[in-house]
Amino acid sequence: MKDLTEDENAARKGWMSLLAQAPAGDLAALWADAGLTPDFTWLRRPEVGGVMVRGRAGATGAAFNLGEMSVTRCSLRLGDGRVGHAMVQGRDRAKAEVAALCDALMQGEGGDTVEAAILTPLSEARRVRREERAAKAAATKVDFFTMVRGE
Repeated sequence: MKDLTEDENAARKGWMSLLAQAPAGDLAALWADAGLTPDFTWLRRPEVGGVMVRGRAGATGAAFNLGEMSVTRCSLRLGDGRVGHAMVQGRDRAKAEVAALCDALMQGEGGDTVEAAILTPLSEARRVRREERAAKAAATKVDFFTMVRGE
């Protein structure tokens, strides 16, 4: 039997990641264009804090503390009881608020609107940025070869 909770969490992780990584200006513009104005109450107003970033040498070595990073987090409740959370890099309280609103709306009625008006364009923009970055990296690639001397 398939665990539905895992599937639901996977989808939510996907849109939360997309919202957190989106450029603040793009997210704000798409939110404004969508014209969504849901009533909500704050459970936790946007607050700035820090988190420790950890890394691994070669992605497989022992974990080490890389340094600290500023983040902004918040939580809110829509009028119908749905709860949205957000944690975004940096000190952008407005971005965290919009991300939390999108998270809450995606959990029920209105989710299709948010997906079409905000998540799909953000996903497409991310895909284009990745392709451009890959093309730029590929343009600088150097192929080395070794000639065997015939001694």
